[in-house]
Amino acid sequence: MAAAADIRTAIRARALAEGFDAVGFAPAALDRRVGAWLADFLAAGRHGDMGWLAARAEWRADPRAMWPAARTVLALGLSYAPDRDPLELLRHPDRGIVSVYAQGRDYHDVVKRRLKRLARWLHETEGCAVKVFVDTAAVMEKPLAARAGIGWQGKHTNLVSREHGSWLFLGMVYTDLELAPDAAEEDHCGNCRRCLDACPTDAFPAPYQLDARRCISYLTIEHAGPVDPGLRPKLGNRIYGCDDCLAVCPWNKFARRTGEAEFLPRAELTAPRLADLARLDDPGFRQVFSGSPIKRIGRDRFVRNVLYALGNSGDPAMAAEAARLLDDPDPVVRDAAAWAVARLTRPSELHQARHE
Repeated sequence: MAAAADIRTAIRARALAEGFDAVGFAPAALDRRVGAWLADFLAAGRHGDMGWLAARAEWRADPRAMWPAARTVLALGLSYAPDRDPLELLRHPDRGIVSVYAQGRDYHDVVKRRLKRLARWLHETEGCAVKVFVDTAAVMEKPLAARAGIGWQGKHTNLVSREHGSWLFLGMVYTDLELAPDAAEEDHCGNCRRCLDACPTDAFPAPYQLDARRCISYLTIEHAGPVDPGLRPKLGNRIYGCDDCLAVCPWNKFARRTGEAEFLPRAELTAPRLADLARLDDPGFRQVFSGSPIKRIGRDRFVRNVLYALGNSGDPAMAAEAARLLDDPDPVVRDAAAWAVARLTRPSELHQARHE
């Protein structure tokens, strides 16, 4: 037991030395209630177009189904806490809001690089087998992180930490080492429901339940087609993701601004002008968002989001910017452009805007 305790201590020290802010150990197993929750979520169709969630549901519900040799999960968290209110730009409808997590370098690259260094050290030190994951595999990071004691899943279904608030990137190391788990974190949400009340699209049918089909993060990132016209006005000027439910969490008062340079916001993404973004062609989009997670959704989906934001700006001068894209090669962009022009233009002016 002493040797195992020493291994845990050494792993924790090494993880902190690699720059991780939160470290916890969990058994390579999940409570059956987690699998039941996932099954209900999928059966209700609340995953929307995210077919990949259903494709490996059995792996998500049971880490050993994916890797039978797994015995322990090392859960790691890396803070990306901002130094300003993410909701401030809601008062500036001519600017686009990019979710805090996407304003810096792609976290997948940063977290995975550190996970690999940690896993390599663990393998070389203990001779154990290891696998690393950063939310691109069939792994339920949030329930595992909660079981490992680094936070709990709040009523918005995201992880909340007493030390880091709602601002943690998560990574997992699976290993065949048998190590004692940490105590699972208790739920500290109490009677608070700020996150539920803050959601612009009412994406939470109940506390601890999410309908992704109404979530702005899903709609602006995962959903490829036109957004339901009834939801478009609720997007406001959010053009990539949404931080509303995260930003209002009272536990954020304990979070300190991230010290990770690669997560600090790029100047061009802190308050970008919608008019400038609407003019991006594919090469321009790729250049602006090189090294950013935004690049993965492609120019067309991104410009679609920008056009919805233009339509919500309330500024008739923006109609001309939207009208430039009425003949865009992409049909979803054309649809978004027509919607924005109609929102910003009086019927008598619509014909003129189309031909400017």
